[in-house]
Amino acid sequence: MSSLNKVMVIGNVGRDPERRELADGRPVVQFSVAASRKLRPGEDGEQREETEWFTIVAFDQLAQICQQLVQKGKQVYVEGRLHTRSWDDQHGQKHWRTEVIARDVELLGSRDRGQHDVPHADDPTTAPNGEGDALPRSSVAVAPLDRPLAATHAVVAGAAPTRTLK
Repeated sequence: MSSLNKVMVIGNVGRDPERRELADGRPVVQFSVAASRKLRPGEDGEQREETEWFTIVAFDQLAQICQQLVQKGKQVYVEGRLHTRSWDDQHGQKHWRTEVIARDVELLGSRDRGQHDVPHADDPTTAPNGEGDALPRSSVAVAPLDRPLAATHAVVAGAAPTRTLK
């Protein structure tokens, strides 16, 4: 029987990506994403909210792109897998951390300015030339090559380049 380890998170970036390099020189970035949900009002009638924080880790080319485009306060969609690592500190105490290893990261907008910071490519009113076509998913091109990135909905993906439409 097969198993599946897949995580999808939509939330707001809590801190800008922090970049470091692995021993072999490969780049890795880490940033946090907060996903909130509204809970039923309690006995006092107050609307409550619960926030879950996720540590997102991206490697290689996805790390470089996230370093450039992901910013605190932006809303993002992250797809990846859960990974739990452990280590012993200098006092011999064991620590555990569960992280989302990102495969895809999509910029959705900003918490402060709404969803129209980055125009959506399939919205004819905001897509360049009114074409309104979907963007290909690619690890390098975050927009079609004939359009500037700032004029399209930014999609960042860690998978091998393809021309498959979303």
